[in-house]
Amino acid sequence: MAATRKTNRVKPAEPDVSAETLKRWYTDMLLIRRFEERAGQMYGMGLIGGFCHLYIGQEAVVVGMQAALQEGDTIVTSYRDHGHMLACGMDPKGVMSELTGRRCGYSHGKGGSMHMFSREKNFFGGHGIVGAQVPIGTGLGFAHRYRDDGRISVTYLGDGAINQGQVYESFNMASLWKLPVVYVVENNRYGMGTSVSRASARTDLYHRGIAYGIQGEQVDGMDVVAAYEAAVEAVEHARAGQGPIILEMLTYRYRGHSMSDPAKYRTKDEVNRMRTEHDPIDHLRQRLLEEHGAGEDDLKQIEKRARDIVAEAAQFAQDCPEPDPSELWTDVLAEA
Repeated sequence: MAATRKTNRVKPAEPDVSAETLKRWYTDMLLIRRFEERAGQMYGMGLIGGFCHLYIGQEAVVVGMQAALQEGDTIVTSYRDHGHMLACGMDPKGVMSELTGRRCGYSHGKGGSMHMFSREKNFFGGHGIVGAQVPIGTGLGFAHRYRDDGRISVTYLGDGAINQGQVYESFNMASLWKLPVVYVVENNRYGMGTSVSRASARTDLYHRGIAYGIQGEQVDGMDVVAAYEAAVEAVEHARAGQGPIILEMLTYRYRGHSMSDPAKYRTKDEVNRMRTEHDPIDHLRQRLLEEHGAGEDDLKQIEKRARDIVAEAAQFAQDCPEPDPSELWTDVLAEA
């Protein structure tokens, strides 16, 4: 049976979202932005080693998605994962400690940026292999269906991962067994240094599930309200037993692919234009001021609180000791 294909919205998404909710989303996005900016600074100072992929510019995607979930729903993502951790409610101190390789981190300083987890928050990683999280997220969906627990799996992937073979094996299984999975394709337009138009024969990635009967929708991922509205519909679809669904979130990362990427494959004008015209945090700030009567002082307090939380997390991480060398061979094998 052919999939019913959803297309772009013909009118702006305007769900009934209160000013208080918008303010909470603004707070969450601002925390992610300031956290990532500090992580970039600490990487430059040599306090964070290894790979480090920042989420700056993409904050609306994960905040809008997470707002539509219920307790017990599971989340898995790729290596650009710090924003997802914070949106899940993981402690910024634990996340920053893991980035700096300290024993107070979520993986006790052994996983670093790409490999930290929280069973308490149902966050199953951060994964360093491109596309490897998609079979895992599909497996989480299978577990939810097997247990009949009413929960769903939200599986994030990028436009670079969408061309990986295991992604389509996962799509086939998820559709065949009607697994409750929402696949969120964060299309930030560049897979490492390659534009999506050079890597994909079709650049409208929400079509990629058609062969498997999976519905898809393309969403403005720079608008947290649009992301939330699409998330609510997708989550309801999956939770109702209708099988998987694909959301292609059109977004943009302001920094390079990782901290070692000078991002010379795009112009400064392109990045500046996106920042000026489409920044998700600035747009929500203006909406709060102009449509919901928020005061400048109130928003400045939110800004100050975000900076304070990040500063505390950074200091906590630096004060926490590194793992003892005797820990080198622990957590390598689990005997079940």
